[in-house]
Amino acid sequence: MHPLDILFSPRSVALVGASPDEGKLGGVAFRNLRAFRGKFYPVAPTVGDIDGVPVFRSIADIPETVDLSVILRPAPEIPAILAEHAGKARCAVIVSAGFAETGQTGLQEEVARIGRELGIRILGPNCLGVFSPARRLDTFFLPTDRLKRPKQGNVAVVSQSGALLMCLLEALAEAGQGVSRGVNYGNAVDLDAPDIYDYLAGDAQSRVAVSYLESVGDGRRYVEAARALSRKKPLLVLKAGKGEGGQTAAYSHTGRLAGRYEVFSSVMRQFGIREVGDFDELLDATHALAMQSGGAGKRACIITDAGGLGVLAADECSCIGLELPAVPEDAQQRLRSIFPPFYALGNPVDLTGQVRDDQYLAALREVRDSYDGFLVIAHTGVAGVTPRIAPLLVQFRSECDKPLVVCMPKGGIGGKVGRLLEKGGIPAYSTPEHAARGLRALLQCE
Repeated sequence: MHPLDILFSPRSVALVGASPDEGKLGGVAFRNLRAFRGKFYPVAPTVGDIDGVPVFRSIADIPETVDLSVILRPAPEIPAILAEHAGKARCAVIVSAGFAETGQTGLQEEVARIGRELGIRILGPNCLGVFSPARRLDTFFLPTDRLKRPKQGNVAVVSQSGALLMCLLEALAEAGQGVSRGVNYGNAVDLDAPDIYDYLAGDAQSRVAVSYLESVGDGRRYVEAARALSRKKPLLVLKAGKGEGGQTAAYSHTGRLAGRYEVFSSVMRQFGIREVGDFDELLDATHALAMQSGGAGKRACIITDAGGLGVLAADECSCIGLELPAVPEDAQQRLRSIFPPFYALGNPVDLTGQVRDDQYLAALREVRDSYDGFLVIAHTGVAGVTPRIAPLLVQFRSECDKPLVVCMPKGGIGGKVGRLLEKGGIPAYSTPEHAARGLRALLQCE
């Protein structure tokens, strides 16, 4: 059992600041935590029960020591409330804002001191807390009709910013991608990104970890934890505060200096920790790595039925460091013997609008030993492209086990075929640029 199981997989949860009013944050948090798969103890000094759930006047009145306490009260009250947790909670999520990010460093230091003295691990303050779908643990004060939660899956999302966590979770939910954990650690008075990385390195539910951060507390500790996690599973880092304006904004957000971005980025490259450039790149890479294991190399082959989309894919591959060697002459000769003479057999391989499903498989089989990864573009407006293409591409993946991504516009049957592909472990993208970035993530090229 990992020490942070009490945060990510608690057996019991208290909510200090519960409210019967759904218009208040404590009311929203109560509704979200009521679905928790474990013991739930709402705490409020003036409420007897909420929807039939007994409410305790103080955490001291709860008949057991809870694994996790979620505290949602004004910042000036937090030290006294935390002191009441002595012997009654193992970990606390302090949702409340109004600490170092507003200049109240003394108040934040007092909270840290109390936590250390009582032996209580603290997430926050100024954070949303934790989302663990397997346990139906949702400490957010955001209504489910305002923020769509992703299904259970294998992507762990770690964010210093609550707003970015919301955006990432919403984007993953829209893409149909599931998550294992979602966590926002805010001001990081105790638990910081390295502590969470340590946990995720051994978390069987998480296949890939994505992390948004603005600042790093202990740089050496951060690098050690990020490097150790990267050795176990993919870690993708999106760093904000790259320019002077962003660094100033980062400090006002969490009360921590962002530091020089050039130094951060250089250290990341030195230790092989993968940094992404922007939000879209993070999503494209996550989509691919959640479905397939990475490969090595830079040689990509594009096979398309739409010449213009193939050109766009080739442009993007060239911009992001993927190489597009010509199809070897012996493979071209074999393909000429089975394909019409007007098919273009360079790279991209353009099978034109007269393509049939099985011809994609034939082309892939002929070139599979000459490339490190493959980008298939299948425009479903073409009559010869049918849902049968999905099992054929899945079959090819089982034969060669090299990275393969698909660009498939969503119109017509595209949505249905895309879902079939992803069910078979092949990421589908709606544009050639996104598909190229997904393939680059799988090939791990610089």
